[in-house]
Amino acid sequence: MANQLKFESSPYLKQHQNNPVHWYPWGDEALQKARKENKLIIVSIGYAACHWCHVMERESFENESVAQVMNDHFIAIKVDREERPDIDQVYMTAVQLMKGQGGWPLNAICLPDTRPIYGGTYFQPEDWKNVLLQLVHTWNEKPEVAFDYAQRLTQGIHESDTMPVHQLDAPFQLSMLHEIVDAWKVGFDKKEGGYKRVPKFPIPNNWLFFLRYGFLTKDEELLDHTHFTLKRIASGGIYDQIGGGFARYSVDAEWHIPHFEKMLYDNALLVSLYCEAYMQRPSPHYKRVIFETLAWIKREMTSPEGAFYSSLDADSDGVEGKYYTFTQQEIEDVLGEDAPLFINYFQITEKGNWGEENTNVLKLVEDADSLAREAGYSESEWNNYLNEIKSKLYQYREKRTRPPLDNKILCSWNSMMIKAYVDAYRVFREEEYLAAAKTAASFIERELFNKDGDLLRQPLYKGKEIIGFLDDYAFYIEALIALYETTFQIHYLKQSKALVDKVLTDFKHENDTAFNFTSHRAERLIANKKDIMDDVIPSSNSVLIRQLFKLGLFFDVDSYRSTAMQVLVNVFPQIKTYPSAFSNWSIQLLEEVFGLNEIAITGPDYQQNQEELDKHYLPNKITMGGEDENLPLLMGRIDSTNKIYVCKNKTCSLPVINISELLKLIFKQENEQNPPKF
Repeated sequence: MANQLKFESSPYLKQHQNNPVHWYPWGDEALQKARKENKLIIVSIGYAACHWCHVMERESFENESVAQVMNDHFIAIKVDREERPDIDQVYMTAVQLMKGQGGWPLNAICLPDTRPIYGGTYFQPEDWKNVLLQLVHTWNEKPEVAFDYAQRLTQGIHESDTMPVHQLDAPFQLSMLHEIVDAWKVGFDKKEGGYKRVPKFPIPNNWLFFLRYGFLTKDEELLDHTHFTLKRIASGGIYDQIGGGFARYSVDAEWHIPHFEKMLYDNALLVSLYCEAYMQRPSPHYKRVIFETLAWIKREMTSPEGAFYSSLDADSDGVEGKYYTFTQQEIEDVLGEDAPLFINYFQITEKGNWGEENTNVLKLVEDADSLAREAGYSESEWNNYLNEIKSKLYQYREKRTRPPLDNKILCSWNSMMIKAYVDAYRVFREEEYLAAAKTAASFIERELFNKDGDLLRQPLYKGKEIIGFLDDYAFYIEALIALYETTFQIHYLKQSKALVDKVLTDFKHENDTAFNFTSHRAERLIANKKDIMDDVIPSSNSVLIRQLFKLGLFFDVDSYRSTAMQVLVNVFPQIKTYPSAFSNWSIQLLEEVFGLNEIAITGPDYQQNQEELDKHYLPNKITMGGEDENLPLLMGRIDSTNKIYVCKNKTCSLPVINISELLKLIFKQENEQNPPKF
């Protein structure tokens, strides 16, 4: 008999609707029941593509004896962390305070008032039962012990992201960034790329920072390692060499064997990263990865309305990676006389390179395309041939059971994908990419606002709404600014400004040292966390303050910049202690040190000049223009002639008439300000 999760829209929650556990979704019904019956609460948190979440479900939540313990003594609540990251943050912090680390599945045991008293990640069935029975005994026999621990743990949750107000005694200096990066480089894996640790996550924002820092400081060694890393990632099994798209991470040091789930956010951020890497050092391999990944997004991850789904599972038929792997015999059967070349190209062996059934996870040697040159193919001939081979292998594997799709449509992740499409359009000028970005933005504008003007986390379902979190606002504002800088359509910028004004009202109290993750207008939990540290996804605070700086320049609003600067100054002491967890903040530091080029492109040929500018790698810039004087910097600067202005630190140059002259002006200024680093 289905439990209360049958009424939910989340695929992850629906996966548990037929468990013998009497699951509830997070909400008033479950919380009031816990208080009324004075029962402890189990808050079990996961997501649809989580492999170990499925394992614990099979072993424990489908186990009748385990379910009986849970049902008799607890109110059991299931949470999709992607729907409710606010809940996840609170209980993840609790588990990290108790255990020193966390992960998913995340299981917290709470008092009836939702304050946690115990937690962990994956439990084996007997261990889980024993933990639950011990906690029930404590609750029944010594409730004062539980109350005391809950009080201390909750205090720790509140204090975990407490941050004092700091003052900036002098402007940020380039030497500060050099110090941060020199310490950061120590962890580089010179052999395989990335960092010397396993498992290996791509962490796109780290490498985006290194691209920009390396370019602006002329640190060729750092740029070389960054591009080496990106080529290794794109050549490994972490990238789906047949269908496009990246898995979350590799379990080895070689980027070879992935944890096979594919997440929308990873792929959006990686597309943006590879676009920027292509701009800095054009590579056919980068272009292929971008085009293949966006083709996968269009084919498998896009809703009929043009919004984007959340993830693909790692498992199919209950086996991790089964959909993606091949035996050598399968390759020979599918490709026939073409097989020998591509057995070599994809590093396939008869014995197999993963698992126990002669299976292979496809990978490339770093310069695999040299095989094509040695065989006498031109670049275009090779691309056509390679596409034909990949299509055959894709059609073959499509006969298998596909990994389950999580079809949630989340505002923040969709916004990242909008920006990825915009970034790809600006590099490659494929019209369908801009069209996809505009369609998804229109979907958000149409479907993800309530009657009060609140941005929503996801579309309404049976009247249930989740008010957007700071990441939803921050990433959507970033996407809107990207759309403006590409189209010069002012309504995108005006909408981003309106949303920033709402964030300033709803997400920050006067004395807060950073923005809260949850709106003052949303449900109150035992703590309102502040999302500060950059992870695989940059933190919502770092994304937001970067947009505040930009909008302060676009609209000449000093209060935006001063608010953002104070948060940056408050965070700065932490950057030096753990640089890789503050890479997006470090990008803002780069822009503070090197300045941001504010480029205004006007006159009848503004579109051609904008397109020409986009052919050149200039990471520290914002662009505006068109034929209307709709921004302060455009006032009095538009007439019937082509003029291009660059301003920096409230000082503007005389106009130039083409992009070549503009670049000479910018690079002359930057070379004078920051000579090459040796």
